[in-house]
Amino acid sequence: MSEQEIRQGDFSRGSVPRIIWRLGLPVLLAELVHVLYNIVDRTFIGYMGEGGTLALTGLGICFPLITFIGAFAQLFSTGGATLATIARGRGDDARAERILCTSFTLLTGSGALLTILFYAAAPMVLTWLGGDAQTLPPALDYFRIYVLGTIPVQISLGMNPFINAQGFPRVGMVTVILGAALNILLDPLLISVAGLGVKGAALATVISQTVSAVWALVFLCGRIPPLRLRGLMLDRAEIPRILRLGVTGFTFRMTNSLTQALVNITLKAWGGPLSMLYVGGMSLINSLREIISLPNNALVAGGQNVMSFNFGARLYHRVSDSIRFIFLCGVGMNAAMWVLVLSVPEILFRVFTPDEELIRVASDCARIYFGAFPFMALQQAGQSTFVALNYPRHALFFSLFRKVVLVAPLTLLLPPLGLGVDGVFWAEFISQLVGATACFLTMNRVIWRRMRAAADGDPSIPVSG
Repeated sequence: MSEQEIRQGDFSRGSVPRIIWRLGLPVLLAELVHVLYNIVDRTFIGYMGEGGTLALTGLGICFPLITFIGAFAQLFSTGGATLATIARGRGDDARAERILCTSFTLLTGSGALLTILFYAAAPMVLTWLGGDAQTLPPALDYFRIYVLGTIPVQISLGMNPFINAQGFPRVGMVTVILGAALNILLDPLLISVAGLGVKGAALATVISQTVSAVWALVFLCGRIPPLRLRGLMLDRAEIPRILRLGVTGFTFRMTNSLTQALVNITLKAWGGPLSMLYVGGMSLINSLREIISLPNNALVAGGQNVMSFNFGARLYHRVSDSIRFIFLCGVGMNAAMWVLVLSVPEILFRVFTPDEELIRVASDCARIYFGAFPFMALQQAGQSTFVALNYPRHALFFSLFRKVVLVAPLTLLLPPLGLGVDGVFWAEFISQLVGATACFLTMNRVIWRRMRAAADGDPSIPVSG
């Protein structure tokens, strides 16, 4: 398959693994830089000197709200980009463009509402999430500034999938790298030189996300991509379709946000004198999880676009090949990351903080938390297939199953059953093992077997879930 065909978003010819890698590698590089600037953020905060550990813990208290904001970008972009790609596979570019414009309008509108809501409610919500007299001030300093950049965050996160889905992963990579590089440059200037501390970290993030958003909009409004953003527009017929499929990514992030909040509250209740160290340790674990999830996330991002396009084109053998490749490569990459984390967590956490007590607590907890991490490749393979092929009910169920049915109840039940504070981390272990296996086995029965049968000539394969 030629570079030009990939750039035009035609994934119907050529080696499936090669196309997935060519789409996924720019995403991996972009996300690597994105995570790098998060590391720089947290490293500068953790190494601020006196108060650095408290500031890092305060940032951890903000994580659920930051995740919640990102969930709205997923709500309107995941479903929109998938439906637009399926429409392009069927040759209906006009509908694909309407979906793009509708998603953009929903993103900007939700961004404006979230800015107003969370700026006003920040003190109350951050207190509920575990902030106290020591950790609430840095948490509030960071979040009150971060929330002012909600609209740029929505645009940069929400429009990038439309860039990648049209065969321009390098442009999507630049969207992320621009913001990340600027953030890395601004962090030392605003945090240390200007003396703004945690406020400087938040301001650097807002500025960098704004630059990323402008870049994405300039590209999508130009003449290069097959689908062009033509301004604010709502196609009422497309809104429920976008929401039905996008609610999967939204639910995953929202339940992750609620689970993070529940975990912080439970750690504070069961951690005793070390409760705030456990909350800070969870902040470090969340940071590490972002890093070790990168390779599989990039693989899934590339594979999902290939699956959606070929599903729309009714090339089911290529859909089956994509599922197989994502599954096998994902297990291998996650297993490699699993060995690394369980072997040397102390070295990895020392990147974020010099606090040896915090590193010790985080390392002990990480060995439980990441104990079943290879199984997450099964979750991602199954979940991404449900989304890519427009099976919204299955995608939604398994978004809820692992976090709501497994993690949340286990987080509350395991500590009083004799596991104490470790029970919080065992809850994640069990959910990865059980939830991921159930998701993959269901996807195999509902979709993968049908795809293989359709590739062998069975005409009964449905066109959607």
